Amino acid sequence: MGINKLAYEQLLHQLAIDDVTLVAVSKTKPVEAILSLYELGQRNFGENYVQELITKVPQLPSDINWHFIGHLQTNKVKVIVPLVQLIHGVDSPKLLKEINKEAAKCGKVVDCLLQMHIAQEETKFGLNEQELEDIIEQTNTSPLPHVRIVGLMGMASFTQDVAVVRNEFKFLKKIFEKTKLMLKATPSFQTLSMGMSSDYETAIAEGATMVRIGSLLFGAR
Repeated sequence: MGINKLAYEQLLHQLAIDDVTLVAVSKTKPVEAILSLYELGQRNFGENYVQELITKVPQLPSDINWHFIGHLQTNKVKVIVPLVQLIHGVDSPKLLKEINKEAAKCGKVVDCLLQMHIAQEETKFGLNEQELEDIIEQTNTSPLPHVRIVGLMGMASFTQDVAVVRNEFKFLKKIFEKTKLMLKATPSFQTLSMGMSSDYETAIAEGATMVRIGSLLFGAR
């Protein structure tokens, strides 16, 4: 399985103009494909499955920044905390506290994104606005020293209707700016992760600072 080198180079050029970070979604992709993209300079890779992540990490260069972008269960936290730079899908206070506990054991601080539910599909995970405010309030009153909330993440509806997707990203951007004001003493809160292969251009237009792209680079699963 090869990678689309031309698509990668064009994407990098586009993202550089907007100062957007690319996370190459490498779930289900072989180590050889990841290494090919690494050799072109890519360092941020995203995995959805815990077992796949822990299998790949030892086989690949140590300077890769691994992002966990799937739904994370609390009983899997201890396995991935030593391996990842950023956890994208934190959707409960319980999960955040578990990450803090396991990060303390490793003597590290783990960057996290709070996942918001912005799509029409009920099956997607994420917080609503009240739940987000509750988490921010809890962390303000009872700080978690081994967790750093650096931004928000969201997934738009799976639809061909660009207007729907745009409105969902616009809504997430509004929440992001509101949360940034609530965390004015937290300068690290700068990441808005939204947009995938099918909708990243819309996401960038609506303020994304990070996109998660897989099939455009690696081909369809």
